[in-house]
Order: sequence, then C-alpha cells, then structure tokens
Amino acid sequence: MAHTSGRTAPFHSVRYALRVLEVIAGHPDGIRPEELAQATGLPPDQQAHLLRMLLAEGYVDEPVAGVYVPGHTLLLLGGGGNGAGANGESGRRRFRDERLQAALDALRDSLNAPVYLARYQDGELEVPRTSDTPQAPVVNEWVDFRSAAHATAIGKCLLSQLDHDGRQDHLARHRAARLTSRTITDRRVLLSTLERQPPTMPMLDFQEYAVGTLCAAVPLTAGSTVGCLALSLPVGQAHRLRHAAEELNRQAATALLSLSI
Repeated sequence: MAHTSGRTAPFHSVRYALRVLEVIAGHPDGIRPEELAQATGLPPDQQAHLLRMLLAEGYVDEPVAGVYVPGHTLLLLGGGGNGAGANGESGRRRFRDERLQAALDALRDSLNAPVYLARYQDGELEVPRTSDTPQAPVVNEWVDFRSAAHATAIGKCLLSQLDHDGRQDHLARHRAARLTSRTITDRRVLLSTLERQPPTMPMLDFQEYAVGTLCAAVPLTAGSTVGCLALSLPVGQAHRLRHAAEELNRQAATALLSLSI
C-alpha cells in the first residue's frame, strides 16, 4: 500500500490545479480571478502561478483579459469536443498519451537529460515511458529494472511509497544483488534508508546501478497510483545532479496533471 502521510510539492500543485480546473469547468461562460479565488480558497499569488501554468498548457483560455474559460486541452481530455462512445474514449486516451509524452519531452529539454516515467503496479516496477536524445540517451538496462529496484533511484523512490509490508514483500521476491561496489545489499540498511527518505526530497543514486551513471527520482502520486519521474546523468556531470533533481521536482506538476485528468 502507498503512504498517505507525506505529500510532494508536485502533488500539492496538481491538487490545487485540479480544483481550479473544476471551478473553471463549471463556468463555461468565464470566471474572474476574484470569483475563482473565493471558490478555491487559494492565495492570489499561488492562484496566479497556477493560472499561468494552465494557460501555457492549454488547460485554460483567457478570451478576454481577466476572464478564464475551459481551454482546448481540458475540453479534449474531459470529452467535450472529441465525440462520444468508444471512438471518443480512444481519442481522449490518445490525446492524453500525447500530452504526457510532450510533458516528458519538455522536461528532457529543460533538464538536458533523459527522463523516465515509472510506476509500481501489481507488485512490479515498470518504466512505460522515457524521453531521450542521441546526445543524452537513457541508461543501458544491463540488469532488468524490475530486479534492480534496490539499486536505482527509480526503484527506491517507488519502494519508499509502499508500506513496510509492501517493501518486505518486494525484497523477498527480488534479492538485493550487488551490481556495483556502491550497491546497498543489506536489507536492514536498505529498509532504514527508505524509511528515512523525506517524501518531498528527490531520491538519488550515485553509481549504485551502473558505474558511471547517476540518477534522481521524485514521487508522482495520482490517485492510488505509485509512480515517479526520474532523470539520469553521466558521472562527469555529477555537479548538475542535485540542481537537476530539484528542477525535476519543481516541474513534475505538468506531467502529473496529464496523468490526473
């Protein structure tokens, strides 16, 4: 089961953004910022920041200065303008996938690093989406990521979102093998590390999975889904890792919003 106590900054941003979108969707003829603030209870500066993000992503439109209406992206994801029935649902799913991939590509370009979207589903780690370039390729999966959760930032980030029994179950099914000299293989040390991980801080991997590779991952909480966003860098760019991880955490809301609607 997933933790319910700690919440990440992206989760908070998306929760508030969804509230803003809910109110705007209920006012198809438009709503002004002061009315919106009264309905959402958000401080003006936070609401203004969210509106800028939602405008940039097409979730909200501003046909007249100071009046906000549902945008093209929200209408398509919500089903307004994509038809009904199976074709409409298929179109919405395809559009949602395109929005998500576009968000990952934008993150990749902003961070100048390959980006990974991962989730923990049915007791296994999955990496269903990545975004990279020839100049910044994804990590060579020399050991199946499903068997290496203990050694990757992605895996440890996902395991940190499980409860104690969930972590024990995973480690009982996937023995913590030593992949590099830095890999943590002692189960007690690993569990202690996961317990101490602050939910708002990126998880880091310093050459634990592969020599010459550094990784960082931040949790994504969309409903009951246990997921994360991650990036990797060559060890020669170690000086960039913490800043890139912080930026990944700060910018994760856009990708999470694509998953949440």
